[in-house]
Amino acid sequence: HVQLVESGGGSVQAGGSLRLSCAASGYTSRNYCMAWFRQAPGKEREGVAIIDSDGSTGYEDSVKGRFTISRSSAENTVYLQMNDLTLEDTAMYYCASARAPACLSMTISRYQDWGQGTQVTVS
Repeated sequence: HVQLVESGGGSVQAGGSLRLSCAASGYTSRNYCMAWFRQAPGKEREGVAIIDSDGSTGYEDSVKGRFTISRSSAENTVYLQMNDLTLEDTAMYYCASARAPACLSMTISRYQDWGQGTQVTVS
């Protein structure tokens, strides 16, 4: 049974930083594509960052240079380091996994397993 549990969200002032964590259980996350999505009130869920099993990464344009996705194989955890946060980054952030080594895209339908989300509020 695959389970993804996010943590690390909170309230931060604009320009600040947060690091989100996604702990995976029930499978070895390093063998699969992992991703972070977010959903702001009244908006559709959007992809933020992806990481393939080989470590290749991709980012949504608005977070490039500010967000970094990484993984710890030993901890079976994926991280999202978020720097220079802006009001527009306020959203619920979700961790997701595609049952394939390569992410290929941030299309929501590609991702089968989802966490419950962690709230990020920038003021």
